[in-house]
Amino acid sequence: MKKQTHPSSEKPSLETMRIDKWLWAARFFKTRSIAKAAIEGGKVHHQGDRVKVSRDVRVGMELTIQQGFDKKTVVVKALSEIRGGAPQAQLLYDETEVSVARRELISAQRKLNNMARPEHKPNKRDRRQIHRFQQENSLAHDDAWFDDQV
Repeated sequence: MKKQTHPSSEKPSLETMRIDKWLWAARFFKTRSIAKAAIEGGKVHHQGDRVKVSRDVRVGMELTIQQGFDKKTVVVKALSEIRGGAPQAQLLYDETEVSVARRELISAQRKLNNMARPEHKPNKRDRRQIHRFQQENSLAHDDAWFDDQV
């Protein structure tokens, strides 16, 4: 036998919900308290302004969320009271193309910065080469400065 539901007992579709709850449901943060701490810490913005925890989210809003090194700009597509899996959470928002490109560029720059570190400290021979190189460059720089002054 099917269970009949009364029309008034069905939940209407959501038009607004608290931002901390939406961030949790969209899986940006593991718990609502972590989402609340991030919002209070100024990591979530709407139209360039910091938001408060009780701020209502609507479909179509553009939010900027900072997580660690990454800053994501997302557009709210849907609202959900429940926290589903990652595939369901990705249906709740769209990340802007500019945001994706910026994150990829910054990620590549971080990787390149880490590659520049030497594997070991310079030995005596390496230090002499570094010293010679620095002297040659400083002399060339001094000559160029002197030529400009004359």
